[in-house]
Amino acid sequence: MISKGSIKVFAVRFLIVNMVYFLVKLTIVHDEDETMFDVTGIFYYFSAFFLLMLAWEVNDWLIRREINSDIGKTLDMSNGLKILGINLVIVLPVAALLYYLAIFEFDQLCKIDVDDPWLRFRIDFFRATVLGFAAILFNMFYFALKQKKELENNMNKLKKEAMTSKYRSLKNQISPHFLFNSLNTLTSLMYEDRDLASDFVSRLASCYRYILDNREEDLVNLEKELSFLDSFIFMMNVRHEGALRITTHISIDPKEFLIPTLTLQMLVENALKHNYFSKEKPLEISIISIGKESIIIQNNLHVRTQKEESTKLGIKNIKKRYTFYTNQKVLIETENGYFKVTIPLLPKTINEVAIIKVS
Repeated sequence: MISKGSIKVFAVRFLIVNMVYFLVKLTIVHDEDETMFDVTGIFYYFSAFFLLMLAWEVNDWLIRREINSDIGKTLDMSNGLKILGINLVIVLPVAALLYYLAIFEFDQLCKIDVDDPWLRFRIDFFRATVLGFAAILFNMFYFALKQKKELENNMNKLKKEAMTSKYRSLKNQISPHFLFNSLNTLTSLMYEDRDLASDFVSRLASCYRYILDNREEDLVNLEKELSFLDSFIFMMNVRHEGALRITTHISIDPKEFLIPTLTLQMLVENALKHNYFSKEKPLEISIISIGKESIIIQNNLHVRTQKEESTKLGIKNIKKRYTFYTNQKVLIETENGYFKVTIPLLPKTINEVAIIKVS
C-alpha cells in the first residue's frame, strides 16, 4: 500500500518536473509555429520527467543503502560525495543514450531537426547534467536536514527518557522496602554478632552514600560501581546466609570504563527477585568482563513458582539508558539453565562523543 508520505514526495517532484520542463522549453530554440505541446516539446517533457525521477529514485536508494550499511550511520560530506559520484555515473550515461537516440536515430520521430546535431546533443546533455546535479544535491540537502531534525528529536526524547529512568531507578533503589529489610537484618545481627553488625552498618552507609553522591550522574566509573556492588553483595550474603554465591571476574582496568549508574546492582537484584534460592540450592551469580567490550551478568535459573509483581523498570530501564550513549545492544539470553545479560562497556570519553554526535 502506498503511504501518504510517498504520495506527497511524488507530488512535490511532479511539480518540480513541470517547472523544469518550462525551463527546458524556454532554452530550446524553436520555430515560431511550434506550440508548447508539439512532438519535440512532449519529448523534452517526458525525457526531463524520466531523468529527474531516475536521479531522485537512484539517489534515494543509494542513501538508504549507505545509511543501512551500518547502525547509526548518518549522511555526511564523505559518503555524500560518494553517493553523488555513483548517482551521476548511473544517470549520465542514461541521459547521453536517451538524447543520442532521439537526435541521431529517431530524429524524425521526435521532430528534432537541427543543422548541427552534435551541438544539440552537447547542449541537451549539458542541460541534463546540470539539472540532474541540482536535483541530486537538493534531494541530499533535504534528506540531511530531515535526518538532522529526526536525530535532534530522538536525542531529546532519549535524553528525557534517560533522565526519567535515572530518577525512577534511583528512587526504586532507595525504597522503604530495601531499607526495611536492611534494618531488619541489622536488628538480628546486633544480638548475634556485634562486629558483623558494625560492618553491616558501615556497608549500608557506603551504599547510600554512593547512591546520594551519584544521584545527578547517569554514568559512573566502573571502579566505583564495583566498589558499591561489593558492599551490596556483602549485605545480601549476610541477609541470606549462604544461599548466594556471587563472584566477579573483571580482567580490565575499571577506571577506564563507564556504565549507567546502578546497572550491576539492578541486575543482581533482578536475579534475586525472580529466582528461588536456599542453602541447599544456592543462587549463583557471576559478573565477568569480556575483553574491553562488555560485561556478562549471569545466574543459574530457579524461577519462582509465584512470581513477584514486576515494576517493569529493570532491564527495560537499562536498555533505554544505553541507547542514549551507544548503538551497541544490551543482550538477553536464556540457555542451558542460565539467564545471561550482556551490557556494553563505555569508554570514559563517551560523554564528549555523545555531545559531538548531537551537535
